[in-house]
Order: sequence, then structure tokens, then C-alpha cells
Amino acid sequence: MTPVVERFLKYAQVHTQSDRETGLNPSTPGQLKFAYMLQEEMVAMGMDDVTVSDYGYVMGFLPSNAEKECPSIGFIAHMDTSPDMSGKHVKPQLIENYRGNDVLLSKERPYTLSPDDFPELKNYVGDTLIVTDGATLLGADDKAGIAEILTAMEYLIQHPEIKHGRIAVCFTPDEEIGEGVEHFDLKHFGADFAYTLDGGEIGEIACENFNAARAVLTFKGRNFHPGYAKDKMVNSIKVANEFIANLPAKDAPETTSGYEGFFHIYSIRGTVEETVLDILIRDFDKEHFEWRKRIVENGAREFSRKYDLPVKLEMKDQYANMKDQLEPVRYIVDIAKQAMVELEIKPRIVPIRGGTNGSRLSFMNLPTPNLSNGGHNSHGRYEYIPTSSMEKLVGLIVRIAELCTEI
Repeated sequence: MTPVVERFLKYAQVHTQSDRETGLNPSTPGQLKFAYMLQEEMVAMGMDDVTVSDYGYVMGFLPSNAEKECPSIGFIAHMDTSPDMSGKHVKPQLIENYRGNDVLLSKERPYTLSPDDFPELKNYVGDTLIVTDGATLLGADDKAGIAEILTAMEYLIQHPEIKHGRIAVCFTPDEEIGEGVEHFDLKHFGADFAYTLDGGEIGEIACENFNAARAVLTFKGRNFHPGYAKDKMVNSIKVANEFIANLPAKDAPETTSGYEGFFHIYSIRGTVEETVLDILIRDFDKEHFEWRKRIVENGAREFSRKYDLPVKLEMKDQYANMKDQLEPVRYIVDIAKQAMVELEIKPRIVPIRGGTNGSRLSFMNLPTPNLSNGGHNSHGRYEYIPTSSMEKLVGLIVRIAELCTEI
């Protein structure tokens, strides 16, 4: 078993699921436990100035061994797993010499990883897959990224003949709840540019992502005894459902792809008296993004008038498309592409149908495109990652570090 696979299997079993509701930094204690575990490992392998901040950010550095001045570069991944699927008691399994067949994840659970549902599995015939047991997610998003970065750093330390500039590494908490760079110490990180390794099939390079907002609507109702409620009761649950029905039906995550945006009904909870509706708004185009927000705003006013009851709206932008921030420094994308070509990895420029730490860092004047970590089906029980992808990505990080000495 290769070092990157050993690392990932160990990391996957640490419970680091984030939580939107705690208000803590990091949001869950498991992330802090993992941060100190990573710090100990980074110190042991010989990285410099390894620290864990009060907010749970792990940073460490490799000093330059190049014979000339060259840029300081960064590699970033996040420690938390999605709050939307259990990340506790993860039991990763290795499927060796995958044959392109259905994989029953557990004898106790009726969950099957099938190429009929996920055709890209056919690309990994003969490979070793790491899968879940169907009870939890796997956590390749983004513990695979952490394992790949640290294995690459260890390789560079063990091979001083490979020249590189100063390398900064950071592992952040709470990316999955949109708070991955809230307390990122850019000054201490000190990189000229960086790369996140976060999700996606090997070869993907993402230079643009959704504009994103979250809308929380609170619908009020009037409750009466149901036997005598005629012409009196207003059921807030039904009002919220009517609001949902008025959104563009074709603009949902399950009916969109590529550069198409959407409204995602993220959660609904309520009673006759009050219902809270949580909607995620996403679009690549800034003008269309603002149009989507206006639909929600206008709808809240319209439903308040229609039922003569208040509809409270709280809307907050979460992150923006990093495309414009990266265009002036397109050469950092070209470096990644060159490294991939040299390593016989087919590069593909794709949009992120989501967000990464890199999108927000790019707006903080740290240009940070995203490189895939090799994982598939993030945030769910069908998550998997081919071991060959992880191994190739270790080499990619090493080669990028080497190419940056030629700038």
C-alpha cells in the first residue's frame, strides 16, 4: 500500500463533520482533534513552523532550496466533511482489481455502486477503488487532498535534489459550511499564489465557480382548531410549498449541469404557525445571479401581501465567481496544465458547480485555482476514489512545485 493511500485511510476514520448550527470556530471538536494530529505528522516529517491557530487552521512550510529567487506557492485542502451526510464511524473499503461490475457496499445494507448509475466507473477497470460501507460518506472530499499534499511534501523533503521555492501548506476547517477562509492568515501564509485540491475527477482544473447566496424565508401562519378552521386558518407549511412551486421548475440541481444555475430547496421545517425555508441560489453569470435573488425577494413581498402575513427574508451572499480574479494570472493555470501533460494526465478546464476556499481566497488577493483530488460522488454514501488518481496527484504537486522555479 502506498503512503498516500495509507494516509487517506487513516484520515477518513477521523470524525470531522462540520455543523452550521454550533456557531463555534471550528464548528466541531473533531476538526480541532484532526488539526493537532496533522500538526504532529507535519513536524515529524520535517516541515517548518507548523502551527495550529486558535480557529483550527493548520499551517506549515518548506523553505526554498532553489538556487534563484522564485515565487512562494501554496497548497490548500480542508479538514471537514459535509454536514449533510454522516461522517462518523467511516469504514473505508478497498476494492482491488475492479472489474467494471456492481459493487455491493455492505451485506447489511442495500446500497450498490453501479456503472449503470455512475458510468465513469468503467474508466477504472483494473484499478483499486476506495469506497464506503454505505452507512456514511467516505470523506475523500477533502481528506484525499490533505493526504496528497502531505505525501508530496514528504517526498520533496526526502528528495532534496528536486528544486522548489518556498511552499506554504494550509488545512482549513469548515469549508463545507462556507467558513473555510473566515480566519485564514494570509500574511503568515505568505504565498504569491496557491492551489486548492478539492474534489473532482483527476485532470480537472477549475478557474471559475458559482456566484452563491443563501436565502432563509420565514413564513407565518394562523392556527385554528382544524374542525372550525374554514376561512380562518392559514397553514404556513402550505404557503411555503406554494412559494416553492412558483420558482422556475427547470432551475433545480437535479435538472441542471455545466454552466446552468439553480435554486436548491435545501431544507424546510415548520408547523401551521411558522415554516422556515432554506434556499441556496447559484449562478455563474453575475447578472443572472442577481435576477435569481430578485425572484426570491419579490416572491417574499408578494406572498406577504397575498396572505396578509409577514414573510421574513434573510439573504446573504456566500461567495463569488473567481474567474475575473484569475484571468490576469492565467500562467498559474498553465503551469498546472503543463505538469499534467508531462505526467500523462489529460487536463480539462471545468467550472466548479459549487465553491472552494480558492474562490474566496482569490478575492482576498491570493489567486487560487482548484485542482481535483481524484474523488467522485462527494457528500454521499456512493463516494469513491481510485488509488491511482491519488498517486498521480502526489506527482502532480511535486512537478508543479518544480516548474514554479522556472518562472
